[in-house]
Amino acid sequence: MDRETARKLMEKHVKNKNLRKHCLAAGAVMAALARYFNEDEEKWAVAGLLHDIDYEGTKEDPDRHSLIGAEMLAREGLPEDVIYAVKAHNERHGLPRPDRLSQALYATDPLTGLIVAAALIRPEKKLAIVDVPFLLNRYQEKSFARGANRETMAACSELGLTLEDFFHIGLEAMQGIAAELGL
Repeated sequence: MDRETARKLMEKHVKNKNLRKHCLAAGAVMAALARYFNEDEEKWAVAGLLHDIDYEGTKEDPDRHSLIGAEMLAREGLPEDVIYAVKAHNERHGLPRPDRLSQALYATDPLTGLIVAAALIRPEKKLAIVDVPFLLNRYQEKSFARGANRETMAACSELGLTLEDFFHIGLEAMQGIAAELGL
């Protein structure tokens, strides 16, 4: 599946505009990570775009989130590693992350929220004004963007990345689609 097809599938199932933007951001960050690691950029972007495809239907039952999404993606014929990464990104399942794709998706999910929150507290409300030191400072503030799980983001170490490098890759990717994100 290519990115455009994945985007249409995501938009068919995800109606909330902020959740759509989160999926777009995750797709962009995953594509950037794939480039960094010389992995399949299209596949990784698709995983990011579709990782929360079931969220609106499972938000009241978080134990089912990502399991239903994995089933949906299996029916669409996506590769097993993408399906597994989607399933493993929900920490409630406690699944191991044996490959870079699942490790990257797991760490990327909360990163997008931290980056968006950092942009929104600035008067300009623009990603262009955010930099990595600002993100690292906000990361240290436990009360800032509480939904952005610090432990999950720190799992970027499974990829061999420092937080600083991970934030740099993610921020640059999201700045590249700032217009789509409205930031």
